[in-house]
Amino acid sequence: MTRTFHFDIAIVGGGLAGSLAALALADSGFSCALIDATDPATMRGAGFDGRTSAISYASARVFRRLGLWEAICGAGGEPDAEPIRDILVTDGRANSRFDRGGASPFFLHFDSRELGEDQPLGFIVENRRLRDVMFDAVDTAPGVTMVAPARRVATRFDRGAAVMRLDNGRDIVASLIIAADGRSSPLRAEAKIKTHHWGCGQTGIVATVAHERPHRGVAQEFFLPSGPFAILPMTQNRSSIVWTEREEAAPAYMALDDAAFLGALRQRFGAHLGELRLAGPRWSYPFAFTLAQRYAAPRLALIGDAARAVHPIAGQGFNLGVKDIAALADVLREGRDVGLDIGSLTVLQEYQRWRRFDSMALALGMDFLNRLFSNDLGPLRLARDLGMSAVGRVGPLRNFLMREAGADMGSLPSLMMAEG
Repeated sequence: MTRTFHFDIAIVGGGLAGSLAALALADSGFSCALIDATDPATMRGAGFDGRTSAISYASARVFRRLGLWEAICGAGGEPDAEPIRDILVTDGRANSRFDRGGASPFFLHFDSRELGEDQPLGFIVENRRLRDVMFDAVDTAPGVTMVAPARRVATRFDRGAAVMRLDNGRDIVASLIIAADGRSSPLRAEAKIKTHHWGCGQTGIVATVAHERPHRGVAQEFFLPSGPFAILPMTQNRSSIVWTEREEAAPAYMALDDAAFLGALRQRFGAHLGELRLAGPRWSYPFAFTLAQRYAAPRLALIGDAARAVHPIAGQGFNLGVKDIAALADVLREGRDVGLDIGSLTVLQEYQRWRRFDSMALALGMDFLNRLFSNDLGPLRLARDLGMSAVGRVGPLRNFLMREAGADMGSLPSLMMAEG
């Protein structure tokens, strides 16, 4: 027998974006169903997701306002968020990274002290820790009901509501459905929302290393011909490695035993942090670019990777999703407060206007940078190195880029605004 449950909003996808959306919208007074086909216990497992997320300082405000940041920062215990104090960007080849003989004019250095605040540029947090904190909050949030494991069987968008049938015999009726179901979003496809999509020809290899010397909160992005190689500071004297490799070469690196893999890693990592050891398993993920042509349809809104999936070259993918969530919360709350139907295009097109252009500009910019730096052509190497040198000499431009990376530019949703 089918049982029917009514909510203001149904969110499909219980990952980082979906969970944060449920908590933000419940905080705005909406009742939310959070639906995922995977058991939450599986998603909490250490082997489920080995990635880290770079949380911009403006995105961190969202976590603070929702009461999540204290748990992430380990109040009363070990912190789980490592502040990024500096970012170093350079260009080169494997084996030559630290043979610089002193400061290079082709370095680009972003120093958090230039912002004039006691404010890190961002934070590195393990995805599994973010997931634990948000699932704990979902379990106790009065406005959120977790429905998992449960698979969506069919969805019908009616004039007055959307009806979602699940494989556990439940019907979920809601004014609005939010697609947080990833870059291949079935909901987006069913709504006939077209996408711009192309592969990058690259795979991301992700690993965590422990090192002998402290990283002092310095994140490094080193551009190799195969793609960017990032060293991201983590807690407990560890760093997260995001190694972009050509998709045809990545499987061979993944097949190496630990000793050989660590040897290949050292060639790219260098010796500045002393001895290295692997501090966990490795993962690999394909990189591709996807941008939805629309972010909304009647009774449907796209957030996170369902709206756009970008190269992690600047660590902005998750932050774009956080801004989606904060903007959508503002738009839906304002629509409800003046008596509008939150699932209507009248309301949802305001969200689309707010987020689509900003997302498109940043996504295309990151794709361009990846293509510009992922090659070894002499003239291009010279042009980009001169460009980095020029940017490094202009303080206001560095400041602008730091605030852009901090997601602290443009029209900010209320959850992301600075206090005071």
